[in-house]
Amino acid sequence: MMRLQRPGLWTALPVLLLAGCAQMAATTSRPAAAPDPQAMATATSAATAVTRAPAPRPAARATAAQLDTTTPEQRAAASRPAASAETRLGTTIASLGDPTQSGFWIRTPLVKEPGMGRLRNPANGKSAQVELLPLDGPASAGSQVSLPALQLLGVSLTDLPMLEVYKS
Repeated sequence: MMRLQRPGLWTALPVLLLAGCAQMAATTSRPAAAPDPQAMATATSAATAVTRAPAPRPAARATAAQLDTTTPEQRAAASRPAASAETRLGTTIASLGDPTQSGFWIRTPLVKEPGMGRLRNPANGKSAQVELLPLDGPASAGSQVSLPALQLLGVSLTDLPMLEVYKS
């Protein structure tokens, strides 16, 4: 039989173990409660009821040309100058609105009810006939413009241009 040469180690070991247990007890805020069998059964059944399907693959990214569903006739009509008298409503900072919503429109806090109007890009002089749609917010808030209208105005889809808004 092998005899240990260090009896001090054997006497210190229980003291070290007790110190570790005391440290663990001090770090826990409350004693662990016994698990509720009913709650565990509910959680288990809920976990088995949920099936995890693989994440869907993202759809191919559509280009601006693919999202623009307006016809050449519609673009020509929107680019004609206004035939009737117009009222200048003000200027607004414009951003791209919902690119899947077709047509020539602007959602702006400058109007309170839908109507027809025109947008003018003072940077290049281009304009577009659009439907004016109300947008909640103060008059100083920005506006959302349709993709075809921004293209007709010669604006990059990532720009935030200052546009003039007119009501027909």
